[in-house]
Amino acid sequence: MYWNHWPCLFPQHGPGRKHERRIALASWQQAIVTREPQAFIRGLIHSDGCRIVANDRGRASPRYHFSNLSEDIKRLYCDSLDALGIPWTRPCAKQIAVYRLSAVEILDTFVGPKR
Repeated sequence: MYWNHWPCLFPQHGPGRKHERRIALASWQQAIVTREPQAFIRGLIHSDGCRIVANDRGRASPRYHFSNLSEDIKRLYCDSLDALGIPWTRPCAKQIAVYRLSAVEILDTFVGPKR
């Protein structure tokens, strides 16, 4: 899609790599994310995340992982998880993980399979 006014609607769009530039939501975007954190989380997981079932000492352990190089995008993701009371951890610099079974069950209610 080509349109000269995309930057007006999405001010975080710009030249260069997204993980090397500042990503900040405009006030109207932040209002939507605040109102609909579940949809925002679902979109991020469907684009840059996954749900896995790990073998944790012989026991199936479902988990959600989200990977991104941009600290700003990871912060937006974590802020949305915090707003829903979902605990998360950072197993490495570019990844956010949700391990607790109760938290995974909450995400399962609204994330759904990737399409």
